[in-house]
Parts: sequence; structure tokens; C-alpha cells
Amino acid sequence: MNRRRHEEEDGYERLHRKRRRVSENQEIEDRLESLILRVGEKSSSSLESNLEGLASVLEADLSTFRMKILRILTECAIRMPEKCTIYATLVGLLNAKNYNFGGEFVDYIVKTFKENLKTGKWNAARYCLRFISDLVNCHVLAASSLLTLLETLVDCANEDGVPQVRRDWFVFAVLSALPWVGRELYEKKESQLDHLLVTIEVFLNKRSKKHWPALKVWSADSPHLQEEYLDCLWAQIKKLRQDNWSEKHIPRPYLAFDSILCEALQHTLPTIQPPPHNDGDSYPMPRVIFRMFDYTDCPDGPVLPGVHSIERFLIEEHLHNIIEAYHLERKECAAQLLCFPYKAKIPLEYCIVEVIFAELFNLPRPRYLEICYGSILIELCKLQPSTMPQVLAQATEILFLRIDTMNVASFDRFVNWFAYHLSNFQYRWSWEDWEACIQLDPDHPKPRFIRETLGKCLRLSYHQRIKDMMPESFAAFVPPKPEPIYKYSMEGAEQVEY
Repeated sequence: MNRRRHEEEDGYERLHRKRRRVSENQEIEDRLESLILRVGEKSSSSLESNLEGLASVLEADLSTFRMKILRILTECAIRMPEKCTIYATLVGLLNAKNYNFGGEFVDYIVKTFKENLKTGKWNAARYCLRFISDLVNCHVLAASSLLTLLETLVDCANEDGVPQVRRDWFVFAVLSALPWVGRELYEKKESQLDHLLVTIEVFLNKRSKKHWPALKVWSADSPHLQEEYLDCLWAQIKKLRQDNWSEKHIPRPYLAFDSILCEALQHTLPTIQPPPHNDGDSYPMPRVIFRMFDYTDCPDGPVLPGVHSIERFLIEEHLHNIIEAYHLERKECAAQLLCFPYKAKIPLEYCIVEVIFAELFNLPRPRYLEICYGSILIELCKLQPSTMPQVLAQATEILFLRIDTMNVASFDRFVNWFAYHLSNFQYRWSWEDWEACIQLDPDHPKPRFIRETLGKCLRLSYHQRIKDMMPESFAAFVPPKPEPIYKYSMEGAEQVEY
């Protein structure tokens, strides 16, 4: 009996020790995940010292938490593409300390890249490719190995019997990765890089653009040329090439560790063959780049980058990613947009407004509900009351000025947004500035826009409020007062006796 009790107590003790060990491991895993997720955020220490410390911590835990570390680093690189270079530097430092782990990470990121291609997660696949490219800068991968992969992907653009959107995606993925690694490839494999660019140019020159007129917000190309997205990115890459692949937007923390990273052994990528096209596959749709501002529209403060500068592409993509990540929480989305890390170098309010209207007016439909963009703009005005309302008013004036050539679907979205925005700011607007349109034909787009806006405002308020807010000269634009019609009380109605 005593022996049995002793055995039971020993069993309980073993179970307790096992639970305690599992609990301790879970705590360590959570701590590692938190450290990796938060690296690069504001800290009292420099980014370089944080990276160095984190690399030492992760190396010490590799034997126990190897798969966990591989998974977290890969997920962070995909879900937070704006921190791509930070995580690439971290992988580079780990590779310099532990060559075997570097090889395992390359295998893991390649496996993830293939899986994303297979399942049609195109954005995730593109961010994987960007991260793989950035590993060349950290001496984890050989430049020749990456170029072989890029050439394979461009070859997919020349396949026959596949949709053009598939071929477009492969070229877009390669071009959008070049700003990160172009300088390194130019210095080490210039002739091979030139051959890749020639192949892309040949593809772009013979590519059909029948979709382009249908996706333009304005039918006129003045004052801003409305470029098809691949053509625009190609022009930006050519400009970057003329500038010897030097840009001013991507942070490159690995430069501080060059003496450590350059001594590390490099890996080569395995053969990567993208999966073939299946009839059920869907791909990202083509689009036209929306332009509303240039440097003359924002004379005060930093200069807006030119339309064909690679910085314009990088800034806009970063802002689109923020909207994608936070669009369900309008307050958080507005706060993240205004906390843009490079706001001191650019006219941030103008860039944000242009990107939000680009999403709102995107054809054939916006990514999210129209009210999503309206609510984010309202929060931006509340958070930045000194500048954002003025920029938004300027944008509204520009859109109204160019409304004659606006696409009908975009026109309707403009009406809906403006009425909703006015309803949140006491319907205040300088209507006198638009008095010239009173003389225009009633069916002209400008008076029609005012009429339809007031009709939408009526649904969000009441007739007397709309009537009071408009100047006397705009009386003809105010919608008639909605009155109930009771046909039995009208003159001449038949009286029914029961």
C-alpha cells in the first residue's frame, strides 16, 4: 500500500515537472516572438545594438527553438514588408554565427515562396521574393543564384497559352524586388543584370494594354499622364538604373555590419520552378496609377518625389500596405499613416491623400467599402487639424476642376465621399468659389456634381438644413422639399362611402 502511494506521488511529480517545463518553454517562445516582432521599433538603444543583441539571444536558443525561430522570422518578413531589411540583417548575423542555420533558413523561405505561389497568395509570394533578394545584400545568398531565380521568373512571362495577368505578375514581382538588390547585382553581375532587363523590356514592348482605357479615372492625360502600372514601374526602374541604383528611401541596417557579414559563407538557392497555370487560378488585376499632385501643388516643406522616381513607388506601396493592415480600425489606420517613418523627407499629407483617393477611385471597384476611406480621412483631419483639412480641401478643388473628364463610376464615388465628409464637418464649404458653374448647362458635370452632392446630403440631414447652408445664388441646386403625397386628400379625389 505504501509502495503504491509512493508510485502515485512519483507520477504526480513527473507530471508536474513536465507541465512546468512546457510552461517555461511557452514563456521563452512568447518572449522570443515578442523580441523578433518588436525589433526596429522606437527604443532607447540604437537599431544596430538591438539587432546584435537579438542575434546573440536567438543563437543561444537555436538548439531548442529552431523551427519556431525559422517560422517567426519568415512570417515577419512577409507580414511586415516595410521591415524587410531589418529581418534580412538579423538573418545575416545569424548566418555569420551559424552557417547551418543560414542554410536551413534559405530552405524554409524557399519552401514558403513555393507554397505561396501554389496557393495563389501573390502578395505574400512577392514579399518572399523581396526578402530573398535582400538576403544577397547580407551575404547570405550569392548574387548569381538570385539572378538565376529572377531569370526563371521572367521566363514564366514568356509562356504561351496563359492569361496575361499571370505573365504580368511575374514581371511585376521581379521589377518590384530590384530596388532592394539592384545596386548589389549591378556591382557584381552587371552583364547578367543587363540581360535580365533587356528580356523584361522586350516583354513590355509587345504586351497588350487593351485594358488601359477602361481603367483610367480621367479620359484626358493632362495635367498628369495616367500610366499603366507596369509601364510606370518600368520607367521608375530605368530612372533608378540611370542613378546607378541609388535610392533614398530604403533603410539598410546591414551596412553597419559589413565587416561581419562579408566574412560569412554564402548559400545558393535550390532550383525553383513556379507551378503551372490552372484554369481555376486567379491573379492580381491590372491597374492605372492614379496621380493628383506634383511638386508645384505642395510648395511648402519637403519636395514631392517625381512620378518616375523609385521613391514615389516605395512610398506609395508602403502607404497602401498600412491601409491594408489597418483598414478595419479607422483610428489606428489614421494614426499609423501619420506615423509614417520617413515623414520628415516627404510632404506626407499630400502622399496620404493621393493614395487614399487612388484606392477610392480604383476601377472597376475599390479594395474596400467606400465608407472605409471616408472614415479614415475624417480621422486624419481630427488627428492633424492644422494641415490635413487644408490638403483635403485642395484635393477636392483639384478633383472638381478636373471633373469634366472623370470616369462615371469615379464621379459617383466622389459625390458619395464629399456628401459624407460634409455631414461630419457641419456641412461647411466655400460654395461661393464654385459660383461660375451656375452659368453652365445643367447637365454639365460640375453643376450635376453639386446637385447630386446636395441630394446625398439631404439623405444625411434634412431639407431646411441643406437650404440654409447654401448661398442664395445656389437655390436652383437645392433639391425640392420631400413632401408626403396622400392621394385621397387631393382635390378631385373620389370619396368612398362605407
